[in-house]
Amino acid sequence: MQWTLKFSVGAFMAASAIAGPASPNVFEHAAMNSKMTFVKNSGICETTPGVNQYSGYITAGDDLNMWFWFFEARENPQEAPLMAFFGGGPGDASEFGLFTQNGPCNFVDNETEPSVNPNSYNNYANMLYIDQPVGVGFTYGNATINSTGEAAPYVWKLLQAFYQKFPEYESRDFGILTESYGGHYGPEFARYIIAQNQAIGRGDISGEVIHMRFLSISNGWFDAKIQEKANIEYLYNNSYRRLINESFHDELINRFDTKCAALLDKCIATNTNEDCATAWKSYTNEIEYPVVALLNENQPGFFLGDIRDPSSRPSDAYSAYLQRPEIQRALGARVNFTTRSGQAGFYLGGDDARSFMDQLSTVIQAGVRVVIWTGDADYVSNWFGTTKVADTIEWAKQETFANQPMVPYTLNGEQKGTYKSLDNLISMRIFGAGHNTAFYQPELSLQIFKQTIGASGVVPT
Repeated sequence: MQWTLKFSVGAFMAASAIAGPASPNVFEHAAMNSKMTFVKNSGICETTPGVNQYSGYITAGDDLNMWFWFFEARENPQEAPLMAFFGGGPGDASEFGLFTQNGPCNFVDNETEPSVNPNSYNNYANMLYIDQPVGVGFTYGNATINSTGEAAPYVWKLLQAFYQKFPEYESRDFGILTESYGGHYGPEFARYIIAQNQAIGRGDISGEVIHMRFLSISNGWFDAKIQEKANIEYLYNNSYRRLINESFHDELINRFDTKCAALLDKCIATNTNEDCATAWKSYTNEIEYPVVALLNENQPGFFLGDIRDPSSRPSDAYSAYLQRPEIQRALGARVNFTTRSGQAGFYLGGDDARSFMDQLSTVIQAGVRVVIWTGDADYVSNWFGTTKVADTIEWAKQETFANQPMVPYTLNGEQKGTYKSLDNLISMRIFGAGHNTAFYQPELSLQIFKQTIGASGVVPT
């Protein structure tokens, strides 16, 4: 299958008053009903000599224009794996992770221009950042996507279109990186890719096999029944400071057991929007709202992503930067940048309450290396819950893994956390890190990433 190359400035500019570059590259692929429009080497963010980057759109459905930003690896791009990063949310732009955690550039000390990030993941991998669903980041269109399951086919179509334009990556190992709500996205996107690979193998569909090898999820939200109860325990028993007293702890546990657990069970059993939305409303009203109200009463502006006092969080300087017209023109963006969008539909459709343990189990059973790592100062998707998630995954060695103790994880001989590893499953607690773990521990994050995609796996140094 071949792409047809066209240069069509008018079509490129039609969706927005923002002027595009003089001659964007436009590739059409009739068989996949896809079109890719991109700018090569915009000069934005990645300024390492000789490292190529591409930014633009892939039309991956009826009136859905998904934004991608691709950076070649700084080292050995001809053999490095291809890794796709998705923001959490639901509905967070991937640029949040790109600019604040793991991309080629970041903002230092509230500067208005980005600097080269020495701890970028594209040191060792070809990195593909994708904005989804509709309305987030630079992605736009009229398609309605209100659940993780609805998003997965569009992601697969985007990857198929990417491979058609860049066939040199078809044979590479592929992985997914994500965080937070990525505990939904990651397992489902990986499961869908595996299922599509099997359908291709049977001859049921046409497409390129995606060599799904890695799934890395930091501070992930996987399963509300497991993690909402863990949230209560974390408030009372974390290693930083007790945030609720014993009586409120007991009250919250009783609320969960008597008002939330059965509704979550029903959501898992039926998987309907109505039942799952009812379950979401139950733990939101019975647990989350009262907890947030109490914490803000005691400490106005309390940041759930870092319970330490004082807390810290990533800068939002990247958002203003990406809203500058000259930056958008250079990148080939057609719409203004939006940091977050589309989350209401996910919540009201009950997606937050859905469990993705079955999908996670499928991915583990398929032999994909899965790394579940969590900063231990985060309440939102805390390590109490993610450790329980890892121990609950159904696979041949579940019992052995669950009973295995956590041991020190080190960077250059200094303990930075604890972990356990068995075959292709790794569970980690990272010391001194909040919700966006790589922001708090960038050097350690890069080591974990390098080991995730490496032959030896995750081991202390």
